[in-house]
Amino acid sequence: MSRKTRQPRAVAPDVRSIREGLGLPRKDFARFAGLSERTITSWEGRKAPPASRLQRLQRALARVVRPEAIGPWLGTPNPAFSGLKPLEVIERGEVDRLWRMIHEIESGMPT
Repeated sequence: MSRKTRQPRAVAPDVRSIREGLGLPRKDFARFAGLSERTITSWEGRKAPPASRLQRLQRALARVVRPEAIGPWLGTPNPAFSGLKPLEVIERGEVDRLWRMIHEIESGMPT
């Protein structure tokens, strides 16, 4: 008789920890995630979110920006983004610009 072994369930990233790691209030985190504040509140209430992409971006930003400075950085106009705030870049659906910036900083490529 063979016995099936259960695979451990994947644990969803803790949305509150991701938000706090970015140093953002719910309102700005909702902008960052492209979701409503209500959804963020629901996720923080332990409804399982698909937050892995948010966690990856938060961790990548923490590698190139001091963690306590991420929130203010996201809300500050940046010449690298034509004067837009990084949150505005994300809201426009251009998060790839942030990933490109992270890659360039980590690889030492000139911008």
